[in-house]
Amino acid sequence: MSFLRWGNKQNDEPEEEEIPRGASREFPERNVSDEPAEKEQEIWWKPFWTFSTLLIFFVVLWGLGQQVWQMLDKPISQIVVEGKARHLDRNQLAISIGERLEESLLSARLEDIQQLVSEHPWVRVSAIKRKWPETLVVQVEEEVPVARWGERGLLNHQGDIFWPELKEEYRALPRLSGPAPDTERVMSQFHDLNQMFRPVGLSVVSLDLEARGAWTLELDNKIKLVIGREAVNERLERFLDLYRLTLSERSEEIEQIDIRYTHGVAVKWREKPESEDAG
Repeated sequence: MSFLRWGNKQNDEPEEEEIPRGASREFPERNVSDEPAEKEQEIWWKPFWTFSTLLIFFVVLWGLGQQVWQMLDKPISQIVVEGKARHLDRNQLAISIGERLEESLLSARLEDIQQLVSEHPWVRVSAIKRKWPETLVVQVEEEVPVARWGERGLLNHQGDIFWPELKEEYRALPRLSGPAPDTERVMSQFHDLNQMFRPVGLSVVSLDLEARGAWTLELDNKIKLVIGREAVNERLERFLDLYRLTLSERSEEIEQIDIRYTHGVAVKWREKPESEDAG
């Protein structure tokens, strides 16, 4: 095989355009500032577009959530009060809740309803829950009165005062009284005294604590005991010994016994009817 070449060897080299002496070659102009401007424009629009897309998404999501909420949040048409109740009128409690309840089922603030229920004097503990679609369930634990406090209040086992409308049946309860901050102390003393008097067949029907700390009580046989504020247990033990020995036989004649003395007691006898004196 042979290689054929046409023309001179010098013609194989690329020809260069001759530039006259003193002249310069012109190149097409390029705007170097266009590219950075376009990039800056892209950088500015990209986060704005992302933010707008997210904003539209959340607005649509919020609108759908509102529609679902309105579908589920129905008006309360039934209030059910649960729990054992002897003194508490459950129907009346449900009515009073309904009269002051303006929100629908999901919008109702359960803590506000619970506060409303706890204002009832016979409610000790309460719990509120929703039952979809339109029922409010109120669970209550009723107060159990164990004594009267003064002339208008009642006490529970814990010594808490509550103030219901007093009925005649409560008159049979023991009556306690004292400074309001000392209700627990008075209740505890009441239980302790009944334990002391039980062996001799007596019980406390009235117990008073004075502001200065002195105790006075009345027994179920209508004897009033003035105890004072010092050495309470020692004085009561001395009284019980004396009661077993002699006083129990004449208990119906005794009106009051003052046991504040160190070596004895002062007995106040009941006045005899005039007919007996004449006889």
